[in-house]
Amino acid sequence: MLAQLLRRILLAQTLAGAALGYWLWSSVFGAVALALLVPVATLLLSDVVSGLITRGPEPWRDWWRALAGEMVAGVVVFLLRQPWERRAPRYQAATGSTPRVPVVLVHGYLCNHRIWDTTTSQLRAQGHAVFAVDLEPVFASIDDYTTTLESAVASVLLNTGQTQVALVGHSMGGLAIRAWLRKYGTARVARVLTLGTPHVGTKLAKGSRTPNGLQMLWGSPWLATLAGGEDDALRSLLRVAITPQDNIVYPQRAQTLAGITPTVFPGIGHLQMCLDPEVNAWVLRELADLPPTFHGATP
Repeated sequence: MLAQLLRRILLAQTLAGAALGYWLWSSVFGAVALALLVPVATLLLSDVVSGLITRGPEPWRDWWRALAGEMVAGVVVFLLRQPWERRAPRYQAATGSTPRVPVVLVHGYLCNHRIWDTTTSQLRAQGHAVFAVDLEPVFASIDDYTTTLESAVASVLLNTGQTQVALVGHSMGGLAIRAWLRKYGTARVARVLTLGTPHVGTKLAKGSRTPNGLQMLWGSPWLATLAGGEDDALRSLLRVAITPQDNIVYPQRAQTLAGITPTVFPGIGHLQMCLDPEVNAWVLRELADLPPTFHGATP
C-alpha cells in the first residue's frame, strides 16, 4: 500500500534529520528543525533536478512558475495527503442537485487516490458521482490495473443507475484507462480525459526496473502495441491535456495520439495538473456537455 510506504519513507527522513540536527547543534531545537526540514528539502531538490533534466525550449519564466507550483503540489500531495490515508477508495455520491455523468478518477505512478481531493470535491459539487481508485500493487504491470478500473466503473454505474461513465487519468492513470479500454471496450464510456500522460513514453523512465516503469519508457514496445490496437472511434473519446513544463513526462509536446490535438497548459508542473484551477476548470467543461444516460430512459 502506497500510503504505508510513504509513511515509512517520511519516518526514515525525519529520524535522519533529527539525528543530523542533534549532531550538528547538540540541541532538541536543532533536531526538531532538521527533522521537519529534511522531508521538505528532499521533495524540493527532486523537483529542481527533474525540472532541469526535462526542461525544453520553453520560456524560463514559465519554467520558474512551474517549478514553484510543483514544489507546492509536492508538499500537499506527498506530505499532507497521500501518506495519511487509511481508508480504501469508495464510491462518492454527487452533492450537486443536477445529475451528471459519473466519473472514475485514476492516479499515476507512485500516487494514490488522495491526489484527486481537489478535483473530487469540484466534480461532486457539479453533480458528478465519483470513484477515485488506488492502483495496487504499486509496482505492477499496467495491464494488472484493468480489474481495479472495471470494479470502479461497475460500482458507479450500479450506484447511479446510469449506463455510461467518464474516466479521468493523470500520468500513468491515462495509460491504465487505455489498457482497460483495450480489454473491456468503449460501450460504457462517454469520454476519457488524460492529464500529463506519457502516451508515447517518457525519457525520464530510463533506468526503471519496475514493470510499469518499463512500460512507460520512451517508445516502449508496450506503448506501441497499445496504440496499434486503437482505432479512430476509440481515439474520438479521448481529450488530452499536457504542460510544456512537465518535469516527469518528456518530451512534453509529443505526448498525444494520432488525430488528437492536446490542450496545452503552460507554466505548471506534473503533479500540479491535478490541483491547478485552470486544469480542473477544463475537466469540468469537458464533462459538462455529456448528458446522463439512465437505464430504461427513452432515447
